[in-house]
Amino acid sequence: MGEPVSDYPGKVETGLNSRENWWADMPPRTGRGPRPRRWVFFGLAFIVPGFVPAAVDLATDGATAKELVIAVLLLFYGSCYVLFPLSLRPSRRKTTYVFSVLMLLIGLALVFLHDNNPYILIYATAVLAFTLPPAWSLILDGGALLVVLAVHLVVGKYDFGDLIAVISITAAMFFMANLVRAVRKLEAANQEIATLAVAGERERLARDLHDILGHSLTTITVKAGLARRILESGKDDSRALQEIREVESLTRSALSDIRATVSEYREVSLSAEVAGARAALRAAEIDADLPHAVDNVAPALQRTFGYVLREAVTNVLRHSGAKRVKVRLGKTWLEVEDDGEGGEAMAGNGLRGLTERLDAVGGTLTATTPPGGGWLVRADVPESALRSDVAAPLSEPTGGCA
Repeated sequence: MGEPVSDYPGKVETGLNSRENWWADMPPRTGRGPRPRRWVFFGLAFIVPGFVPAAVDLATDGATAKELVIAVLLLFYGSCYVLFPLSLRPSRRKTTYVFSVLMLLIGLALVFLHDNNPYILIYATAVLAFTLPPAWSLILDGGALLVVLAVHLVVGKYDFGDLIAVISITAAMFFMANLVRAVRKLEAANQEIATLAVAGERERLARDLHDILGHSLTTITVKAGLARRILESGKDDSRALQEIREVESLTRSALSDIRATVSEYREVSLSAEVAGARAALRAAEIDADLPHAVDNVAPALQRTFGYVLREAVTNVLRHSGAKRVKVRLGKTWLEVEDDGEGGEAMAGNGLRGLTERLDAVGGTLTATTPPGGGWLVRADVPESALRSDVAAPLSEPTGGCA
């Protein structure tokens, strides 16, 4: 948003407790308040009651040269007040400053032409409070009021009641303008938070659907291909029927997982992923060396390691051309190694998503080619991360898998 932030991440400074805010322009409107064209009617409602009596006096009693000057200045002054929102555009920043200073000077001239009556100055000081940064508003409004006070003292006018009233109203306008600034900043922050929340939810859904569909569809494809080859050979129809039944079961399970993921109720189990990997690798005719139990893995890491195992096995089925896969587990680590083609590690969406999941628990993910060839994926979480109670968040980290 371009707004200054405090030492606390995500906190938006809205008050006058920072130097940047004192010199910052009014933030863009976010839909609240009268639009510039509608302000014309509001401005006329404020200014006409005070200007009509002066116009009536000029029309009935005749006008001297001084009164004509006052009338012209009043016309310009009132027009400035009614039209000032039209100057509040980022592309017209210099115009806004010139406009505000000009209106203030006209207001001062009218004060002196009206026997030092300071009330006419309220319109200009209010406009400056809403158009200029707080620092400039304070400097110019305060300077104008000091000039009026000095003139009062020079001409021997010691009744300061009117001037005190104008100062009070100007101060109220100053703080009201800063309240408007704070409200606009908070509304802009809320809009940005809503946008980020929608983007984060889309990324979470894309990542989780990848984790489910990527593995399930790959396994279904492998099993369906195996059943087709068996049927084409005509040797073992019962085996083909068994594979087709498993394809049907996997399809139903995938649909159930999708529904649960959309509802944010799905939990990944490392033991279930080991069983699923065994079935998928067997269907692909890949020799699988898998652990028979996962009790030695820290409970806080079983969900994250389940995602790692699922993605690694899916990559073996899709890309490796391996004949053998070996999975090893420890309290804070997991390794998946195959004897496939190997090659240079590509930072795909799947690896990026796993890296983010491990970052969330303070761990790291490495994907390398061992000296003997093939592919090795290792997830490792330091013991210190477990001791500090770092656990996988309920809401997944941003990013996605493809």
